Amino acid sequence: MQMISKKINTRPLSALLLFCFAVQAHAQLKPQDEKMLRGLEDSLKAWSKQMVMAQDASTRFYADSIFIKKFVQALKVPGSFYYPFDSVKTVSKLYAPDSSFRICTWEIQKDESYFRQYGAIQMHTKDGTLKLFPLFDQSDYAVIPTDSVRSNRNWIGAIYYQVVMKEFNGKKYYTLIGLDDNDFTSTRKWIEVLSFDEAGTPVFGGPFFSYKDEMNKPQQPVARFCLEFKKDGKARLNYDKELDIIIFDHLVSEIPGDDNKFNLISDGDYEGFKWSNGKWVHVSKIFAEQKLKDGQAPVPVPFKDDTGKPIE
Repeated sequence: MQMISKKINTRPLSALLLFCFAVQAHAQLKPQDEKMLRGLEDSLKAWSKQMVMAQDASTRFYADSIFIKKFVQALKVPGSFYYPFDSVKTVSKLYAPDSSFRICTWEIQKDESYFRQYGAIQMHTKDGTLKLFPLFDQSDYAVIPTDSVRSNRNWIGAIYYQVVMKEFNGKKYYTLIGLDDNDFTSTRKWIEVLSFDEAGTPVFGGPFFSYKDEMNKPQQPVARFCLEFKKDGKARLNYDKELDIIIFDHLVSEIPGDDNKFNLISDGDYEGFKWSNGKWVHVSKIFAEQKLKDGQAPVPVPFKDDTGKPIE
């Protein structure tokens, strides 16, 4: 399957939405609560730096334990959902597109072979009180981390950097895209579909991926998708809003015949996933291979022909 949609400049609209959300945030916070949060943010900023930049691991983990306590204290302040904690740079803070929750994630390194992720989901509540789901990274105890649906208590850790909302049969699904530094041989990037059950409890994973088994992908069936590659290989995995598709580097082994993940590197080609009927369906090639004349820029393959009929 190959596809393309016409690119539209959405940056002005995104900037406007962010501005409106910031205005709403200040409107929802009482002055005394905002003042309290500013004071707590100064402390969080200091501890968050220590948990990443301290030279020895024991100091990093100690800073993390203090940070968690103070962060929960801050989140208990009424209306904290709207407070951005902008100066806390070492923590990823993503709002769902419908502002129903935000998810905060971060990472602590013990040494070159051990990384542990931490996080929490803060739900939006009408009265501003705290409804929080802590995330407990159980990756160390997962023989095959792609094979099962999980809860916040046995989460496969990642630092999330994108969230995409889709709907199917009247239910919302939030696709999280994240990074796990894993160990000294390989890096992992994750696509994790988050949903909420009837009780409002988070559910991580499910039968949301359709693709053929290949050496560079987890063996089917999977509850989440993992792109694992050579350490510092810098393989891309991002959602492109204009194309409405998740794009990632096509990986090949730098040693022919060797299927170890720590030997996988990008070959310069791209593949991806397109949301269709409640699943992320594999797209084998995002851009067409074509010979270009001097000065001519590459263009994606058309998704529809001149009559508007989809191209298979």
